[in-house]
Amino acid sequence: MKFHLLLPLCLFTMMPLMAQTDPVIMTVNGHDVTRSEFEYSFNKNNTEGVIDKKTVNEYVELFVNYKLKVEAAKEARLDTMKSFKDEFTSYRDQQIRPSFINDDDVEAEAQRIYQETKQRIDSAGGMVKPAHILLLVRQSDDQAKHEAAKQRIDSIYQALKAGADFAELATRLSDDKGSARNGGELPWLTKGQTLPEFETAAFALNKGEMSEPVLSAAGYHVILMKDKGLFFPYDSVKADIHRFIDQRGLREKIIDDKLATLVKEADNGTTAEQLLDKKADEMAAEDLELKYLIQEYHDGLLLYEISNNHVWKKAEQDTAGLERYFKKNKKKYAWDEPRFKGMAYHVKEQADVKAVQQAVKGLPFSKWAEKLRSTFNNDSILRIRVEKGIFKCGDNALVDREVFKKDTTVTPTKNYPIDATYGKLLKAPEECDDVRGLVLADYQEQLEREWVTELRKRYIVSVDEEVLKTVNQH
Repeated sequence: MKFHLLLPLCLFTMMPLMAQTDPVIMTVNGHDVTRSEFEYSFNKNNTEGVIDKKTVNEYVELFVNYKLKVEAAKEARLDTMKSFKDEFTSYRDQQIRPSFINDDDVEAEAQRIYQETKQRIDSAGGMVKPAHILLLVRQSDDQAKHEAAKQRIDSIYQALKAGADFAELATRLSDDKGSARNGGELPWLTKGQTLPEFETAAFALNKGEMSEPVLSAAGYHVILMKDKGLFFPYDSVKADIHRFIDQRGLREKIIDDKLATLVKEADNGTTAEQLLDKKADEMAAEDLELKYLIQEYHDGLLLYEISNNHVWKKAEQDTAGLERYFKKNKKKYAWDEPRFKGMAYHVKEQADVKAVQQAVKGLPFSKWAEKLRSTFNNDSILRIRVEKGIFKCGDNALVDREVFKKDTTVTPTKNYPIDATYGKLLKAPEECDDVRGLVLADYQEQLEREWVTELRKRYIVSVDEEVLKTVNQH
């Protein structure tokens, strides 16, 4: 009776001690974050070689922002989307599935593959290791070539019967240069691996026997049987079979079979998915690195989706917002030197120099490329070669010579002997599209800051400063 009273008391006194081994470092929207999770993220993103390394206090702000975005994604129920679940489960299972099998399971599959292969090969007549001398004759060759090849192979055959060395003649005379380098020897063969006529003749020979000349689709052969027998012993092909299993992705089949067996043995309605879920929980409880790796991927998927909606894609599609941001911050994008906004082009006929300019005159710069393509380079007829863009001095030799008046050598464009430029010289960007990449990046940063500010107002965050001091110090 005393034992039953003491056991709960022991557990009660141990719980605070266990909790202190991994204390809560912060709470974000009511969800606790342990010190070990924070340390995992901090240490992973501040390894040696990282250029912009952060202190613990500096990293807290980044980590909190990251967690706030994940909370927003969960609130938006992005984690319930089928696309998210499928991608996350696929990644998680890549980490978990291999744990269901061991070396014995792989070895059992290797043995199964061996026995199946041995049965198939041995029942079909086993294996042969022939050598041959080949005189190539194509089916399309005329009768004279066929007769010449037949006379020559007969001559070789008679020489071999008279005692000539097979390997020496194969090296000198065989048209199969691959085997000729090895005295005519071919690798071990099974039925179905070579030409029917060659196969029939080879499998009819005993070890040491030589065939008469044999005609196949490749030409004339004389075949010497070097060896024959049943399939190789297991130990001699074990490494090859294991390599085959890895190269063909057969471990996944082994895992599937093992899961199917476990489901059958459970006999209580348990599914393979439930087995994977249970195994994931067990492995995460034993291995914090794995736990946080899987969680990192989970949260990373949510972060990407929510950030795309609130920042990246939103900024790209907000043409009016980009224009406003550019006009408000125009001085920020001033160039340190003039730029030529236009095109350098090459034509075959002098008349097209003016025609090109007339085609794009009055059009927005963004429409030039399509207009030129449809007007001059349609129906696979290329009348002009064009490089369009915003050029600074040094970007394009023709622009340097014609616009920036530099003493620059322009390499002639083959088949397009006439060079020209068209556009205007700008001291500063005149529209958002002139520096769109820079404006887009800055506008995304602004949207990000505004979004984070809103999230910090929406969700409660608390950080335990005392626990923070112990990061990597305990």
